[in-house]
Amino acid sequence: MPIQVKFFASLKEDLPNARQQVEASEAATVEEVWYAATQLKDIPAHIVCSVNHSHEQIHQAVKDGDEVAFFPPITGG
Repeated sequence: MPIQVKFFASLKEDLPNARQQVEASEAATVEEVWYAATQLKDIPAHIVCSVNHSHEQIHQAVKDGDEVAFFPPITGG
């Protein structure tokens, strides 16, 4: 079962060709999911990540069936 990858807000617009699924054999951590989905080496420092709806760091391990989401920083006034 592949890892489901979601991009939100401006990331969705900035990365229109990003993959929405990544095989677990391609990625062992959130950071590796980012690379496999986007082909961009580094996650920008301000990106927020979650695994299965829980805020996580980029070195968090992932497994088959997980959902990994990436969010741009949220600002308000």
